[in-house]
Amino acid sequence: MSDQLLTSTVASPVRVTVDGAHGRRKELAGFLRSRRERIAPDQVGLPPAARRRTPGLRREEVATLAGVGVTWYTWLEQGRDINASPQVLDAVARTLLLDPHEREHLFRLADVPDGTGQAECRTLPPTAQLLLDQLEPYPACIRNARYDILAFNQAFDALMGPLADLPFEERNSLWRLFTSPACRAATLDWEEGTRRMVAEYRAAMAEHIAEPAWKCLVTRLTQASPEFAELWERHEVASPENLTKRYLHPEVGLLKLNYTHLWLGQRLGTRMTTYTPADEQTGARLRELHQLHRQEDRRDQPDRPELPERRGDRGASIPAA
Repeated sequence: MSDQLLTSTVASPVRVTVDGAHGRRKELAGFLRSRRERIAPDQVGLPPAARRRTPGLRREEVATLAGVGVTWYTWLEQGRDINASPQVLDAVARTLLLDPHEREHLFRLADVPDGTGQAECRTLPPTAQLLLDQLEPYPACIRNARYDILAFNQAFDALMGPLADLPFEERNSLWRLFTSPACRAATLDWEEGTRRMVAEYRAAMAEHIAEPAWKCLVTRLTQASPEFAELWERHEVASPENLTKRYLHPEVGLLKLNYTHLWLGQRLGTRMTTYTPADEQTGARLRELHQLHRQEDRRDQPDRPELPERRGDRGASIPAA
């Protein structure tokens, strides 16, 4: 009897663990299939097919777009017990056009930690944003080596934005410089600046050469910008330096800014970049820009409800606190 009890006590947790993993894989299979079937071919740049037996994309199309093997993706969608790296899941998430909540759900079902930029946003300590805000009116941001913008202050948003409403994959400095006409027009030394950034990206990519997220950004930029494609083919490499940039801001005019990198995570290349004035005129214009956008923020806030008035010391009517 004691042997039976011992066997039952030991076997139960193992069975629960196995059943839990099986259930998670089954849920993952259904989730991937539902996301695949909702996407029309033209949403991902494929020509519309005349006749399709099933809605959405085919498995082999998802695999090709994500840069993974057809057999491997088929097994993943069938709920088989296979390993998936964060980089491959990132590519699948991008291909299936998952929003941030769906992406997080994908990684949770796959029981894989999310090691890409969006996860870095969530793991930045609250003190990071506090530090950025304390640097006002000087622009500052936190980026990884892939130039994903993980956090930023209001001054940086006024300089390079608006950023808050952009999807994460477009909140990237390289993407902005090559695809945003406003950013390109504001960056006076655009040719030299983009040449250096592309060279820095290629050098950093040497440590992430097999990661789909890095290759995906190169593919997107190559398709979106002939200038990027030409620079990428040069195979130039460079390391980050602290230099000076010139911006022509539409509201305050010429800004000369010294930018400085402060490293927060060497392995991922996470760094805070601060932009300080290179001359007194730029300092005054940054303060002016800061005040302009603070006033805009106050105007955008909903009207506060009217409060009963009380009499001030000098007899003037002032709102009750």
